[in-house]
Amino acid sequence: QVQLVESGGGLVQAGGSLRLSCAASGRTFSSYAMGWFRQVPGKEREFVAVITWSGRVSGRTTYYADSVKGRFTISRDNAKNTVYLQMNSLKPEDTAVYYCAATSRTYYSGSDYRAVRSYDYWGQGTQVTVSS
Repeated sequence: QVQLVESGGGLVQAGGSLRLSCAASGRTFSSYAMGWFRQVPGKEREFVAVITWSGRVSGRTTYYADSVKGRFTISRDNAKNTVYLQMNSLKPEDTAVYYCAATSRTYYSGSDYRAVRSYDYWGQGTQVTVSS
């Protein structure tokens, strides 16, 4: 079992930055791929970013949604059981509840990591609001 707790959300003006954190319980955090998704009321949860597992930083792979590429950066600190999402140049359309997710499965396609169904564990979400 893995428990995920997000933090770092809040209200920010357009063009500003926020850093989300997701703290995970469990001794096998380093073997999980960690993703970020977001959801607005009335819409499906959508993929934001994912970082695969590896004991070596150079062995990790990251994928991003086209809408956040170049603005958001996902990273992880296995020693702290934490994954981060650095969000820069925020836009009003980034407003959503952001969820952290984890999976112990290994996929060989980026499209699999982008699917909600691919993840086994979810956090409770943290609200990000970007004002114009």
